[in-house]
Amino acid sequence: MAKKHRVVTAAEAVQFVGSGDSVYLSSAGSVPKVLVDALCARARSGGLADVKLRHIHTAETANYAAAEYAGIFASESFFVGGNVRREVQAGNADYIPVALHETQKLFRSGCLACDVAMVQVSRPDRHGFVSLGTSVDIGPAAIQCARTVIAVMNRYVPFSYGDGVIPLDAIDYIVEHDSPIETMAFPPPDEAERLIGRHCSELIDDGSCLQLGIGEIPNAVLSQLTDRRDLGVHTEMFADGLLPLVESGVINGARKKIDRGKIVASFLMGSQNVYNFVHRNPQVRMREVAYTNDPFIIARNPKMVAINSAIQIDLTGQVCADSIGTKMYSGVGGQLDFIYGASRSPGGKPVIAMPSITRKGISKIVPVLTPGAGVVTPRSLVHYVVTEYGVVNLYGKSLQQRAKALIGIAHPDFREELEKAAFERFGPRFLGR
Repeated sequence: MAKKHRVVTAAEAVQFVGSGDSVYLSSAGSVPKVLVDALCARARSGGLADVKLRHIHTAETANYAAAEYAGIFASESFFVGGNVRREVQAGNADYIPVALHETQKLFRSGCLACDVAMVQVSRPDRHGFVSLGTSVDIGPAAIQCARTVIAVMNRYVPFSYGDGVIPLDAIDYIVEHDSPIETMAFPPPDEAERLIGRHCSELIDDGSCLQLGIGEIPNAVLSQLTDRRDLGVHTEMFADGLLPLVESGVINGARKKIDRGKIVASFLMGSQNVYNFVHRNPQVRMREVAYTNDPFIIARNPKMVAINSAIQIDLTGQVCADSIGTKMYSGVGGQLDFIYGASRSPGGKPVIAMPSITRKGISKIVPVLTPGAGVVTPRSLVHYVVTEYGVVNLYGKSLQQRAKALIGIAHPDFREELEKAAFERFGPRFLGR
């Protein structure tokens, strides 16, 4: 039996992966790239076949999904990032549809095997514990279930508190490799995104608890909240837009019912400032997705405001957020987790926020979803919908009332076409509404 936490090279570590194994890769900014590269190098030398690589979003790392590894690696992701989107759409990689809070359950229940867990960790503290840093998500479940745990120990990984703090004895092999973890920058929001941010901010009262993703719209929302008080955060991820509100005291978690005073998240993607912020910061608790994304835990904080986006929404309120027709674009992710959780929260507000048109000028509010599109959030759970043209609340509205409301926040160039479609669907009575 191998000695616990034995130090090896990356090339030596990947020898513990065998044909037919299922390998978990940690995600976001903390992908163990040196192990992925070593695994690809080993594959090129022969002797490996049918290795399943399972992960959430692996940021810029995608060499394992290249055509040259067909029959050697099978990427089966829980979320389709831009790095593997083309391969998934071409059928060279695959996607496992699952709500984010249940990804860990796939391992813990035995539904999916996890033979080898490859993660990235911080340097140990004086008590012999390391941290998963910026990417906790399903790492604890993979570590608990794996036959072999391989960790890249990297001094650039911040030591974050929470579920990602693990003893060295949980690790079988350590690869010491220091390299900056991946960062992500976002362009400033455009005019439509600024308007969406302003409309969303009007739904956020003092004492609200926020779930926001990363990108231009979340940053536009956060920039409008400088005059609020006692905001809390319970989210799956956050980025730089949160930091000014923490530093100014707007975000302090004072009115949260659970994790009071704490910022709760599961994984991060942003600049080095974000990673520096979480390092040994007792205000931040990095939890696994079984906790952050459990709708019933989310609902325990009152005035939960969950802001998510969409690819399309039809006139009845069905939200597609994972595909463009039959082509997978992203995944179920945590949208339904937080929409449902916020809907159960006392005073909660589930929000779908999106530009009215795509960058190619196509309406995102449509008569019916494109054939093959996935319904991530059913019409029964959709409440607030926001575009640059305003805010509507579909909760309690009939189908015809929903259509009328959504047409009112569609891009003006498409409203006549949408009204015609609604008339054909609902008949003359629709015009009288």
